[in-house]
Amino acid sequence: MKIHGLQKLTLLDFPGQLACTIFTAGCNMRCPFCHNASLVTHIDPDAVMDEEEFFKFLKKREGVLDGVAITGGEPTIVPDLIPFIGKIRALGYKVKLDTNGTNPEVLRTVLRDKLVDYVAMDIKNSKENYPKTVGIPNFKIDNIELSANILMSSDTPFEFRTTVVNEFHSPSDFESIGKWLAGNELFFLQNFKDSGDLISEGVHGKSPEQMNDCLAAIKPFIPKAKLRGV
Repeated sequence: MKIHGLQKLTLLDFPGQLACTIFTAGCNMRCPFCHNASLVTHIDPDAVMDEEEFFKFLKKREGVLDGVAITGGEPTIVPDLIPFIGKIRALGYKVKLDTNGTNPEVLRTVLRDKLVDYVAMDIKNSKENYPKTVGIPNFKIDNIELSANILMSSDTPFEFRTTVVNEFHSPSDFESIGKWLAGNELFFLQNFKDSGDLISEGVHGKSPEQMNDCLAAIKPFIPKAKLRGV
């Protein structure tokens, strides 16, 4: 498993857990507002942490850390993700997985085999606006819909989340998302912030008032929807 980044401590990435976060490289989307271009379009092949070194780190943190959050890039496209998670769990750590939902069979497997304790799945936009939002013309969302259904039918805690970008999202999009994913799940709207490591320029966040308008549009369908980091 190639690890392209390690945040040794986070209080935010894994709800309710003191965790570290690891970053995988590579993604099958090209969202213009992606804040990790160095893990998607400008990957440094030499900037890799050895797996053995990572597990030495985990062993030293036994009794201090509760879990490991795995993000990217898109972790589910990494071939050895599942055995890697198994090694983490063998040390007694909980695991959170971030995903864009494009690999429902990987998601189904980790849920079925109880390999993850929490999943965060990105919902990029309303169905009709997915292609332009993920930067892939004619993008088909069948796998996204299947992954969402798998999560909503599972007994593993999860959240949906959308990074809200002024150029890509409107309240009507969130009304459409709400109708699509109506239910009692957690759904977070997080305002876009420029990390300085973007795939494209010319994208911006929304004002607090605009964020509240988006939240108001989705809440009738997903009552637990909240703003995050606003």
